[in-house]
Amino acid sequence: MRFRSVIVLTCAACSCFAQQKRRVIQIDISKLLNARPVTTLTGAKLINWSKGIDGNGDGDGYLTRAAALFNKDDTTHALPDNPVFASSRWHPAIQLHYNNADSVHNQARFVSGEGGFSIDIPRKHYAAIYLGLTSSEGPSALEFDLVYTDGTETKKHLLPDYYDNISLKDPDVGYVATDLAKWGKNGVMAEKDHHNIHLLKLSIDPHRKLKGIVVRKSKGGYLMFWSATGVTY
Repeated sequence: MRFRSVIVLTCAACSCFAQQKRRVIQIDISKLLNARPVTTLTGAKLINWSKGIDGNGDGDGYLTRAAALFNKDDTTHALPDNPVFASSRWHPAIQLHYNNADSVHNQARFVSGEGGFSIDIPRKHYAAIYLGLTSSEGPSALEFDLVYTDGTETKKHLLPDYYDNISLKDPDVGYVATDLAKWGKNGVMAEKDHHNIHLLKLSIDPHRKLKGIVVRKSKGGYLMFWSATGVTY
């Protein structure tokens, strides 16, 4: 699926983000994607995940609800067919990159062991950037260089394992999707629930213009990067 940065002016009925009349930008990360961790149902055929969410990419993956239904599985804990997750009081609408109509393009980016990547950000003043992430085989220690037009600021976060629940009082980590099942390479459900796609909030200096984010990961954990969403100031 080809993807471009999408700017949405939220409406007053949706959430606190809408009430503040801030713009939500679904940031184009298509050039960074190198994995298909979600099985889709495309043309009445299952297109199996090829680089999964755990086991260093060889363990398990997620299914869309249409794929789970076709597979004669319980669809309760599958990913919704619509990859746009509605806004809440804590986060804006979040768009992931899987699509039942797309059997070709990558859906996420994996980082195994120590590594990293850089996200190009449309140059604007932001209040926050939200990153959809999962860490398996334990937590991932992450560093983020916030690259402004006039300098760089570094932040550190420990992303919890994707099986772990998080406190509702955590100001920086929430959920894109929660309580998900996972499926092995053979298409058989491996575990029926309790897995999450987390959402990490990076607070941005609204008085400086952001142009990029450099992400660095330490050796521990297996990371999957799903999405980047900005809220302008």
